[in-house]
Amino acid sequence: MKLKATLKQIAKELGVSVSTVSKALNDSPEISEPTKNRVKEYAKLKNYKPNVIGLNLKNRSTRTIGVIIPNILNSFFAKVFTGIEKVADEKGYKVITCISNESLEKEISALEMLSNGTIDGFILSISKEAQKLQQFDHFTSIVNEGTPMVMFDRIADEVNCDKVIVDDFDSAINATNHLIDTGCKNIAMFSTINQLSVSNLRSQGFYKAFEQKGLKVNENLIILTDNVEEFDEKINDFFDKNVIDGVFALDEHTATGTIKIGLRKGLKIPEDLSVIGFADGVWSRRMTPSLSTVSQHGPEIGEVATKMLIEKLESKDEIYNHTTTIIKTELRQRDSTRKILKK
Repeated sequence: MKLKATLKQIAKELGVSVSTVSKALNDSPEISEPTKNRVKEYAKLKNYKPNVIGLNLKNRSTRTIGVIIPNILNSFFAKVFTGIEKVADEKGYKVITCISNESLEKEISALEMLSNGTIDGFILSISKEAQKLQQFDHFTSIVNEGTPMVMFDRIADEVNCDKVIVDDFDSAINATNHLIDTGCKNIAMFSTINQLSVSNLRSQGFYKAFEQKGLKVNENLIILTDNVEEFDEKINDFFDKNVIDGVFALDEHTATGTIKIGLRKGLKIPEDLSVIGFADGVWSRRMTPSLSTVSQHGPEIGEVATKMLIEKLESKDEIYNHTTTIIKTELRQRDSTRKILKK
């Protein structure tokens, strides 16, 4: 069976804009007859099957938002989606969701599929593979074609669009200070997301907290990996070789894994070992002892991102300044750390 071409592919082959192709297929008077015929003949040759929405790419709102999430099993992304859906429903918008599964190829495929006139704009968080390879051209192309986009959590500074992030750097400083202020002397930092932009910011915050206290980080207590398998292998005998009484975990896997292996080694938590994680999933609350975490307020991020996108979609302004909104996090003290009473 012949593959169906997209508006974007036809435009590229003919050396014209996506808008020109859309208007030509829709018999717009703005397009000359020779150009219309050329586009229509090529579209027929390439088995292009227009959809009703796609033909009105520039002229009609679909009132539909495309959402691309890296991993639906991650509780943070699930929480963000609840915020997106809540505001979209209130504003009368539908939501189409795709999961990239951390794959650059799937991310590109989802963008191409939805940008063919199916949606009015995107809300998304970048896949692990795209950030690792630093490949963001697929986002830039969509933005340049005039489709509004709001990135959240994992972002790319190179892409000129609205963004919603949390204060990862400051949150890491606060979490590390909590460990120091409760008496931890040998503090480790663990990560399985080292290739992500958020990991870099959290790591910088960890080092900054030590610097502000006039202390020095023990580099032997740092494990920064790109995946859970590598971390699980490295942590296996880590406690046998090192004295640790505190851990700042940059993701939920390293946090929960640290508690499990600490208990297996006979350590009392938080008396012998204090652990703070990042993100606030169901395992953080239900495990024993419960995990102290930096809560990212996922639903709020989703709500803010959706309001930003809809505001742009419904604005009549031709000039729009892109903004970055920072959502404040909260350190939730549970049983894995000694308490600091709130003043």
